[in-house]
Amino acid sequence: MGNLTSKLKIKSRIHIFRAEKRITQQQFADAVGVTRATIVSIEKGNYNPSLELAFRISIFFEKDIKDIFYVEEKDENQKNKN
Repeated sequence: MGNLTSKLKIKSRIHIFRAEKRITQQQFADAVGVTRATIVSIEKGNYNPSLELAFRISIFFEKDIKDIFYVEEKDENQKNKN
């Protein structure tokens, strides 16, 4: 099994799906029931949404969660330091 002791860096494609729907961060935030600041933080990778919020986002975009969120792979330099 892999080493899961370090925190995972969760990234999102929310900005891509928002652009496809041509909606603002505020419109999206209102639709999923959070603040614009939350959307900004998720899009920048500074905040991992709760499982419930991740599902609300996937339902809104009619996409699988894995299409929206993914784990950023560590580069080889980081792997060798651990």
